Amino acid sequence: MTQSTSANGIVSKARLTELSVEALCALGLNRTDATDAATILVLADLFGLRTHGTSRIESYGSRLRIGGINPTPSITSEQVGPALYRLDGDNGVGPLVGFRALKLAMKAAREQGIACVFVRGSNHFGPVSPYSYMAAAEGFASIIGSNATTTIAPWGGTDARLGNSPVGFGVPNPGGRPFILDMAISVAARAKIRNALKRGEAIPGDWATDAQGKPTTDPKAALDGFLLPIGGHKGYGLALVVDLLAGLLSGAAYLTHVKSWENEPDQPQNLGHFYILIDVAMLGSGAWLAARMADYAAILHGSAPADPNAPVIVPGEIELDRLDRQMADGIDIGAAQLAMLEAAARPQS
Repeated sequence: MTQSTSANGIVSKARLTELSVEALCALGLNRTDATDAATILVLADLFGLRTHGTSRIESYGSRLRIGGINPTPSITSEQVGPALYRLDGDNGVGPLVGFRALKLAMKAAREQGIACVFVRGSNHFGPVSPYSYMAAAEGFASIIGSNATTTIAPWGGTDARLGNSPVGFGVPNPGGRPFILDMAISVAARAKIRNALKRGEAIPGDWATDAQGKPTTDPKAALDGFLLPIGGHKGYGLALVVDLLAGLLSGAAYLTHVKSWENEPDQPQNLGHFYILIDVAMLGSGAWLAARMADYAAILHGSAPADPNAPVIVPGEIELDRLDRQMADGIDIGAAQLAMLEAAARPQS
């Protein structure tokens, strides 16, 4: 039986949404904005992406309290081409700005068949997969990305000059589960390294280097050093592509112009995002797409696994399994995070 709250940190979607909205309202957001932002963060927790879900309200709050994020942004957009838009987030909370950009992109793609929205004036917007999932649920294929605080050295360099630039892809499936791929360009996110440090655990040697550029398993040394990109120099190039789209072309900050979340928390980051959406209904019927997506998954699932205990999966299946399970049994956010949200949502005297 699903519980609304519990001592072990398992909470229903409704209760987690309520707590998140109340916590964001207590930080100065109006209820509509708080609800939009909470939609993204709760979905992240449903996917099991706890480092990028409602736990982020604590760090968002730290910056909101000192003026690093605007709690009451005036989010504006303009159409600059037949299917091309710009959106200015006015330094609002990232998931709020991202949610509004997604809504604009879906409306425009429905009208034009395809749409691209460039976003500036934003902040950390959570993981990409909630946006890809919501787009797929409405019948849109998507490519969505964001730039980030500098954590990666240029290939062959010795100081951080680019971010891990998350990017995601989604393809809807009228007959079943969508394809969803959400990836940072670094091998691991800094949040995972911070969590390892809190637990007193070592990290894999391919996650990061120390300040001298030497691979390390020490999470403290890694946080003082640099993240490693996936695929070596190829990952470095891919990170630059995402930053060019999300930062440079959007009019947002890029590379070292992005303000540090940790070192300059009172300064607007001016992060940028991009949303490219395609209305697949204009390419064929739902039955046509469903049949092709089913065949696509069957080809991949039909490969005999090298490890019998690890069958071949299609990207997104793990997250969607967690979503189904946690919708039924409650969302496991941990007792400490639940206590944080309950305290943040409590009316201030």
